Amino acid sequence: MVNPRASDLNPSVGIKILSAGTAGCVADLVTFPLDTAKVRLQIQGESRPTGDGHRMKYRGVFGTIFTMWKTEGPRSLYSGLVAGLQRQMSFASVRIGLYDTMKQFYTRGSDNAGIGARLLAGCTTGAMAVSFAQPTDVVKVRFQAQVRLPESESVKRYSSTIDAYKTIARDEGVRGLWKGCLPNITRNAIVNCAELVTYDIIKELILKYDLMTDNMPCHFTAAFAAGFCTTIVASPVDVVKTRYMNSSPGQYTSASNCAFTMLTKEGPMAFYKGFIPSFLRLGSWNIVMFVSFEQIKRAMIKVKRSWESPL
Repeated sequence: MVNPRASDLNPSVGIKILSAGTAGCVADLVTFPLDTAKVRLQIQGESRPTGDGHRMKYRGVFGTIFTMWKTEGPRSLYSGLVAGLQRQMSFASVRIGLYDTMKQFYTRGSDNAGIGARLLAGCTTGAMAVSFAQPTDVVKVRFQAQVRLPESESVKRYSSTIDAYKTIARDEGVRGLWKGCLPNITRNAIVNCAELVTYDIIKELILKYDLMTDNMPCHFTAAFAAGFCTTIVASPVDVVKTRYMNSSPGQYTSASNCAFTMLTKEGPMAFYKGFIPSFLRLGSWNIVMFVSFEQIKRAMIKVKRSWESPL
């Protein structure tokens, strides 16, 4: 992400795209239970009653994970994983893999990118990624939100990932697969700016002042800071996005109506529901993703060079 030194490996756009998508999948595999807990906590204020007439109560990220494990089984923590991996291959590959390319586009090929060019690059790739990956995000959130109780089969909305795509398209129209696209574009523009720009700048400063070498400790530090900044900035939009995409037809007229309903019925703190799991998830996701991204990228470059220059 940082302007390369002469001794650094220089990856192609294709390598960056493939590395970013693969790293996103690795990060999802590691952190998916935290993401599922975050979704459950975010929608708790609007949760429907379970089979026995009581509402499911979740208390904290680890309490949520324990409750889900106990009442729904361990597989529930990975509900929606297939859609999540599909999302990362089409989403992370664009928003992360094309970030450097868009940064050079806005600076007209210069390696000295200012904060404005970085922000524009982050906003652009974030918006582009949503247009590709929105259906996978809708299906992922729906799976994570549905409660699976043995005695209450009626709350199980979809039987499989393919069934979810088909059911949403049939019942809500093709536009249903792009439900919440506008708040998601807003969210991902914010997330990209906070996440990629923070990582980019912090890593650049660490290397500039020789605090660390361009290796795992440097990537870990920059990724942790990026995750923290992103959580603070993006949580309100993330909660609205989750509520709106998971809502039944007619529940909210728009994303802004969803936000207004939350504010009037639950108060301003509703926008930070699931903040701790959001930070645990984004922090750990960023660490796993960026460390994996840097290592996968370097490994792919070495493989490519070995093919191009065989012994």
